[in-house]
Amino acid sequence: MENRICKLFGIKYPIIQAGMVWCSGWRLASAVSNNGGLGLLGAGSMHPETLREHIQKTKLATNQPFGVNVPLFYPELEAIINIIAEEKVPIVFTSAGSPKKLTAWLQERGIIVAHVIASSAFALKCEEAGVDAIVAEGFEAGGHNGKEETTTMTLIPAVRRVTSLPLMAAGGVGTGEAMLAAMVLGADGVQIGSRFAISEESSAHPDFKKLVTGLAEGDTKLALKKIGPVRLIKNEFFQTVNKLELEGADGSVLRELLGKGRAKKGMFEGDLAEGELEIGQVASIINEVLPVETIMKNLIAEYHAAKMRVNTDEFEC
Repeated sequence: MENRICKLFGIKYPIIQAGMVWCSGWRLASAVSNNGGLGLLGAGSMHPETLREHIQKTKLATNQPFGVNVPLFYPELEAIINIIAEEKVPIVFTSAGSPKKLTAWLQERGIIVAHVIASSAFALKCEEAGVDAIVAEGFEAGGHNGKEETTTMTLIPAVRRVTSLPLMAAGGVGTGEAMLAAMVLGADGVQIGSRFAISEESSAHPDFKKLVTGLAEGDTKLALKKIGPVRLIKNEFFQTVNKLELEGADGSVLRELLGKGRAKKGMFEGDLAEGELEIGQVASIINEVLPVETIMKNLIAEYHAAKMRVNTDEFEC
């Protein structure tokens, strides 16, 4: 299955584990890397020295490539990127901001840079910034999402039309069949969040994982669009947000409600009522918590089975 993503990152399979807040610590990242994918640490929920600790533990737990996801709006950004450079992290995925902000600085230090986008317009900005690869994330994704609300099936071919850069599809990808579909549409690989968030190695709270395995279609929805769209499980906190939004509340009211630590409260500490519970639409087909090794084996087996099925099916009925 070697392709441009595998060659760029030095991995066996073109499967990247998303660097998710409160889920993507060293246990998850190292497990994915040890099983042939690319594990990412989620810097967005780590203080600088916490990130350093997770980087060092990842190095001890794997001799395979790994990286760090860095949200560009992070308040301690300078400290974070200095630690990444000092620890010689080989790969960085940037998100939630302009790709021009850090790309050159990181590449000058020998770091491979991928940037997460949600539109073909931003894919062009990635070309201009000189990134090494792009993640195109569709509307189905969990966590913070694109304002355009473009689905992955529409986004991937649109982005492929405007860029020749190595391209990873994200949003709604949780099976090998979805991985094949994304690659048929023009992606070179996939970035998977929700399926790995609900793994044994994820640092998310066990109660959050259990809740996700019981979700049905329609149990998540985009919220907080006035301050930054985020896909949430429809719990009590979501219902409060939804009511305020329907009443026309402005961004300042929503920010006050959100406060600090709401996502930590939900996903990491397990407050399923008042916490911010981020997960993708694909959660409705995740019904058990599995170790990363099993998830990776399933993804590859499903991919090959789907490819064989497509190759042997007659096109005409």
